[in-house]
Amino acid sequence: MKDRDEILGVINKIMLEMFEIEAEQVTLDARLYEDLDFDSIDAVDMIVKLKEITQRELKLEDFKAARTVGDVVESIFRIMNP
Repeated sequence: MKDRDEILGVINKIMLEMFEIEAEQVTLDARLYEDLDFDSIDAVDMIVKLKEITQRELKLEDFKAARTVGDVVESIFRIMNP
């Protein structure tokens, strides 16, 4: 995953498969907790899945400030492109 569009596509797939959230809801501006009804367990589950996909060490601290899907995309982008 080298670009933001590819990362967003992976997140869309995760959201649909794991949380039954349709792709049209998963925009860069979508707020995880308010718009997508995430809770802390959902966030951890998503990070675990992203770790499997990226084969990178992902830490919860890297995502603590993430409030939107765009924040998650940026966090993954920084990890994948050091």
